[in-house]
Amino acid sequence: MEGLVGVMPLWDGEKASIWMLPGYLGGLKAVGLDSFIFPMTDDEEELARLAGLCDGLLLTGGHDVDPHLYGEDPLDSTVVPNATRDHMDRTVLELALAADKPVLGICRGLQLLNVALGGTLWQDLPQQCSSKTDHHMAAPYDRRCHDVHILPDTPLAHLLQKKTIPVNSIHHQAIKDLAPGLEEMALSDDGLVEAVSKPDSAFVWGVQWHPEYWYKTNPDCMKIFEAFAASMRFA
Repeated sequence: MEGLVGVMPLWDGEKASIWMLPGYLGGLKAVGLDSFIFPMTDDEEELARLAGLCDGLLLTGGHDVDPHLYGEDPLDSTVVPNATRDHMDRTVLELALAADKPVLGICRGLQLLNVALGGTLWQDLPQQCSSKTDHHMAAPYDRRCHDVHILPDTPLAHLLQKKTIPVNSIHHQAIKDLAPGLEEMALSDDGLVEAVSKPDSAFVWGVQWHPEYWYKTNPDCMKIFEAFAASMRFA
């Protein structure tokens, strides 16, 4: 593999346009990876063609995952899904998994991965799973919000060689039931799943925090991008 990453787009509904946080592309570039942003489309032929160009896939943050995808009705107006984004993310993810291409999911990307493989989500943490742990910090985002506990004998533990790390956090949904085939790699103090891997794949990781905001000054965040890059170079 050469190291070309397909990055799923963020969507601005008011402007009817895609956009991108520079940290996603910057984090990839910092570890020597080229990238391109997918268009916002539900055209499956186009998605398949573009997925075929990718050596890896980055599932970014953004809209909530539609609860109908895991058998629930939306809780209320706090849940804001995007049908096109859900469809294209799942389609491209399925193609990547079938080809055993590396996948990194960040925030929504972790949640989408879990739902696509048969798991469920807490739709709104403040209403359904409140705790003393703050999961939705204010800017700036390149700083600690809370700690996560890395589970032993997991790929993340082997990478970071730490039991606990500080993370930033900007989410109101989270994994409720872990999908079959995924394994937990890190938990927050209140027991929420903060990182997962798919052991039967070459590299499929998801993290609930945001390394794209903090990789420049946080070595642990940089190491996640480095591990993603290494999985492509040695596949």
